[in-house]
Amino acid sequence: MAAQLETNELEPLSTPRLAGKSDREPDLISSERTASDYLDDRVREKLAEPPQRMKQLVEAEAAIRTQLTGKIEATEKRLSRTETRLIGHIKDFVAAFPVESSELDASLDAVQGYLEILERLRSDDLPQFETRFRKLLNENTLHEIASFQHALHREQTEIEERIDRINASLATIEYNRGRYIALVKEPTREPDIKQFRDDMRACTEGSFSSSDDLAAVERKFLQVRELIQRFRGRPGFTDIDRRWTNRVTDVRNWFTFGASERWTTDHTEHERYSDSGGKSGGQKEKLAYTVLAAGLAYQFGLELGETTSRSFRFVAIDEAFGRADTSATQFGLELFARLHLQLLVVTPLTRISIIEPFVRRVGFVTMKDDRSQITNLTIEDYRKQRQAHHQP
Repeated sequence: MAAQLETNELEPLSTPRLAGKSDREPDLISSERTASDYLDDRVREKLAEPPQRMKQLVEAEAAIRTQLTGKIEATEKRLSRTETRLIGHIKDFVAAFPVESSELDASLDAVQGYLEILERLRSDDLPQFETRFRKLLNENTLHEIASFQHALHREQTEIEERIDRINASLATIEYNRGRYIALVKEPTREPDIKQFRDDMRACTEGSFSSSDDLAAVERKFLQVRELIQRFRGRPGFTDIDRRWTNRVTDVRNWFTFGASERWTTDHTEHERYSDSGGKSGGQKEKLAYTVLAAGLAYQFGLELGETTSRSFRFVAIDEAFGRADTSATQFGLELFARLHLQLLVVTPLTRISIIEPFVRRVGFVTMKDDRSQITNLTIEDYRKQRQAHHQP
């Protein structure tokens, strides 16, 4: 915790160090030193001989003044650089240990306070806490990180199992003649997620004993601390870290998904779909309906053609089929009918002719006196009224 100063530039003139002053280092200001101690041999020789003339005295005075002035200026520059470095170390300490330095300023006037902190650290005999530090890091912190990692892996496994179950439903749906759809998943290539998973593994690999190198333990601690700080939100990066946390811990983002159209006979791939790229609107809708139906079948535990279940399987589709391709809409409705889903379809009046073969009742919603009203009709009554309306 103690910042160490680099004062080699001040040798033999040096400032006291936080770690203590060496017996060989002279004080910056000492009553035992005289001005002649700072003069070089040439000037000392001139002083050793009494001046014979006034001119020699003036020359000796000028030489002494020049020599001492240069020494003073050089020492002041070194002191200034050392003070700058010292303040930098103090600021680093304050940033790393804000609680311990909360009552101290990041200035030279507070040096004594930092020296007192150093002395307390020495008197508290911190090495005796190393064993406890290793134990807490290994048994508590790393254990919690490992538990969190295990929970994420459990969600990953659950997603993979759900994909397998949905694919089992998809295999029973004829997407095109002689072909079916299977969902495929691959690990994401997003750098943030890959780095997060690498960091999690790095934090949980290995454990520590009393014989381990303290530097290795501290490196592990720093890895864990950096990860936890991002979870909590670093000062100045709270929003960024929150979005990062939501993204990397949502296991669904660990995968990229696609669809594979395969032959029923040998299960070889006919075509691969990724984000429905390059497909027409009708083809995209048909693929979406197929995956949706398989997902619903998985969610409700349905099988195609199975009618014995008394499970509640109600599905509401709002603003349905308004701009959909007619053939894709019919494919989707036929598929939902084969799953015996209970549908509530909200669609414009112009699209009723498409869904008519698949519904039993029609509800017309109208506005009267700023209030909405609904008229319920059986599909038979609807057809009779439509026929009567179109009769000449």
